[in-house]
Amino acid sequence: MSQIDSEALELHSIMRGKLEVKSKISLGSRKDLSLAYTPGVAAVSSAIGNDGELAYKYTIKQNSVAVVSDGSAILGLGNLGPKAAIPVMEGKCALFKELAGIDAFPLCIDAHTPDEIVAVVKAIAPVFGGINLEDIAAPKCFEVEARLRKELDIPVMHDDQHATGVVVLAGLLNALKVVGKRKEDVTVVINGAGAAGIATAKMLHQSGIREIIAVDTTGAIYEGRKEGMNPIKDELAAITNKSKKKGNLAEVITGADAFIGVSKAGVLSKEMVRSMANKAIVFAMANPVPEIMPDEARAGGAAVVATGRSDFPNQVNNSLAFPGIFRGALDARAREINEEMKMAAAMAIASLVPDPTMEKIMPEPLDRAIVPAVSKAVAEAARKSGVIRK
Repeated sequence: MSQIDSEALELHSIMRGKLEVKSKISLGSRKDLSLAYTPGVAAVSSAIGNDGELAYKYTIKQNSVAVVSDGSAILGLGNLGPKAAIPVMEGKCALFKELAGIDAFPLCIDAHTPDEIVAVVKAIAPVFGGINLEDIAAPKCFEVEARLRKELDIPVMHDDQHATGVVVLAGLLNALKVVGKRKEDVTVVINGAGAAGIATAKMLHQSGIREIIAVDTTGAIYEGRKEGMNPIKDELAAITNKSKKKGNLAEVITGADAFIGVSKAGVLSKEMVRSMANKAIVFAMANPVPEIMPDEARAGGAAVVATGRSDFPNQVNNSLAFPGIFRGALDARAREINEEMKMAAAMAIASLVPDPTMEKIMPEPLDRAIVPAVSKAVAEAARKSGVIRK
């Protein structure tokens, strides 16, 4: 057990979790009780009963997000169940509050099929202003998010998918500045075709990157491939790998300008990096152990190296995106989080490092300038794209 593991266990034991509930209202007198509870609260309930939109004016709904997980894909640990998801979701909620002032609640649910998860989330949705889906395994995560986005009138985002895509795009745009390459000219290889990999590929494609090759355990994904495909991968194949390259990671990475790893430890070797184009970019984001360690990637010739870890330079982490995205969506009273809002978030994050270097392509995760910049951009994109409540 590492030192950080030991300290984390001790911290959680001493604190008995990371969250608590506090009242905004003092209950020091009968008058206080009459206003906060009965009889005064009846007037508030009656008003909301006549106009449901007033819940945004009078209740916690205006500033609350449910962080929902079934525990089927916890970090890099796999399916450990909903109880094991609690500390992760608590941490997520702590970031929401600390960075964006959002009251977030960990809802780790004993529901596992798409039908069950959708039913639970729809049932609890009235009290929340947004839904953050987290650590739900692919491919069911795609169906769950798609159905909830369609059936709810509040913002829903699967963080593992879309926040990952946002931060990868932001980091890649700045990395391309460092190496002096245009996004329209580069080839990007994405290793991992789960929730994060597929969403990232779509985000990069939307940004104007033309040559993207996604690789799963079977090899490169291309239109017409039969083995190991599903409807989600078929959609991905239709917009990527136009040259229909085939083969494993070692074969398709030759000559590539950038590697994006959202897979597992140790799959990228120094020799593979050496086979990439000059001034290669490597984002090795598997946690806790990346696809290749930064020193190995640099020894292979990589010019810019990023990971998902906080103990190396260039941390590409979802925490750069989700607090500001939801802050902006809540501030605008958006009905959804759409592609325009996610693209605006990526551009805002990238803009916070106006002069990127090999060791600095991303803002620091706890930089207090991130949430205001991202939330402002996201709220404006929501208004321009017409998804705000009237």
